[in-house]
Amino acid sequence: MAFNFGGAKTTASVAPLFGGFGTTTTSAPSTGFTFGGFGQTTTSAPTFGFGTATTSAPAFGAGLGATAPTTTTTSLFGGGAFGTQQPALGGLGATTFGGFGAQQQKPGIFAQPTSTQNNVLLNTATALSMPTVFNDERDAVLARWNQLQAFWGTGKGYFNGTAPPVEFTSENHFCRFKAVGYSCIPSARDEDGLVALDFNKKDQDVRNAQQQLVETLHKILGSKPTHSVNVESVRPLPGDKSEVIIYIIERNPNGTSRRIAASELFNFLNQNHVKTQLTQLGVVNMVAKTTLTAAQIKQLTDTPPAGIDPLIWEQAKKDNPDPQRLIPVPMIGFGELHRRLKLQEYQTKQHQGRLDAIAGNITGIQGNMSTMQSKIQQYRRKLQELSHRSLEVLIRQEAYRKSGYAIQADEEQLRVQLEAIQVELNAPMQFKGRLNELMSQIRMQQMPSGRAEERYSMEATMQEELRQHLKQQQEGLTHLIGIIKDDMEDLKVIEQGLSEVTQHHRR
Repeated sequence: MAFNFGGAKTTASVAPLFGGFGTTTTSAPSTGFTFGGFGQTTTSAPTFGFGTATTSAPAFGAGLGATAPTTTTTSLFGGGAFGTQQPALGGLGATTFGGFGAQQQKPGIFAQPTSTQNNVLLNTATALSMPTVFNDERDAVLARWNQLQAFWGTGKGYFNGTAPPVEFTSENHFCRFKAVGYSCIPSARDEDGLVALDFNKKDQDVRNAQQQLVETLHKILGSKPTHSVNVESVRPLPGDKSEVIIYIIERNPNGTSRRIAASELFNFLNQNHVKTQLTQLGVVNMVAKTTLTAAQIKQLTDTPPAGIDPLIWEQAKKDNPDPQRLIPVPMIGFGELHRRLKLQEYQTKQHQGRLDAIAGNITGIQGNMSTMQSKIQQYRRKLQELSHRSLEVLIRQEAYRKSGYAIQADEEQLRVQLEAIQVELNAPMQFKGRLNELMSQIRMQQMPSGRAEERYSMEATMQEELRQHLKQQQEGLTHLIGIIKDDMEDLKVIEQGLSEVTQHHRR
């Protein structure tokens, strides 16, 4: 955005405009139209379909030119006159900005001035420099006051006692509260047939009465059976308003169908008698969602808007962050800046709401993932238990099946391998010994250390292990003593036998 508040200029990006390129649209007064019974209805004409009073609509595509006293063109809706000749895209770059309810575009301030413009410029310069109202020192004070009003962009500047004052608006050359922002260029094509209708109703009210809205628009378009009204989207706008994007599908007798062009639909809806019915429906603005051609963009950017300095305009075009998607638009006065701020706040709120919804979804997914992980661990433990039980069943079944048979070669080989593994595990310097050593070191580290403590304490588990170890050693010694005793008995028997044999030989 290029600012020129008080002579200082800065640049920044501004949020896109809704429904036009920097223009101020006038809201049509409400006629009491209600969605589903809210408000009061008028009785000037019979009602139909959408809960509002309206006048009868001409046939959509046949004989529309007969009701409007303007030049007609050939209709694309099936052969009849289609209505008034309107500039495409709502007159962007030609006569208007925005279309429905838009104000007349003024020529650039550095265009070829007319005599009226010259008089206005001369009167403005006189009011700001040399007013001759009192013909004394009060004229200097009046000049300062006129300058302040011109800088502010509002008020009346008196410069002569007999001439009317000059009206200071925000578009005068000396207004300081001006800036240049950027708006997105529509990406939809004319063949898509998208037209946006801004309703002075909340989006929820429009959604509740969407079917009635479609039926009413179909009647306004002539109730032709070959035409169907479709709603592309409904989204809220600031100020309890909503935007409804529609398109019309035309079905041909041969079975094919096509969308009515956006410019053609916009031109039909922009006719006075149709616009009146749309106003009764609560429509306050209408825009054709069509992109701009290179010639139209060049026409809009080559001529500075009224009240914008050409240097600021050229600098804004150079500072455009994305010339392919954005177009510079004037922002004059605090009203336009406030509107942009409201749109930015509204869009930020929408984005924040969406982010909150995404964060809620992520939290729910994380909770579900934790639950699934715990279930997976539970199922793994259950699978392991079932695997052990299945293995035990298989072992018993195999043992029962092999009972009574001799040990086979593969079974003997498997037994040898298992014994070798058992021996390796029970070896003193192998895994079991190292494991016992590590366990002893861990227990020693866990014991409280200190010179003041003289007594040696042991954990209950370690005491039990030590008792079991000593018991095993005692059992081993007892068994060894028993073997030695048996061997001694055997030796005695052998000695007796030898002595008896020796005596027998001697005899």
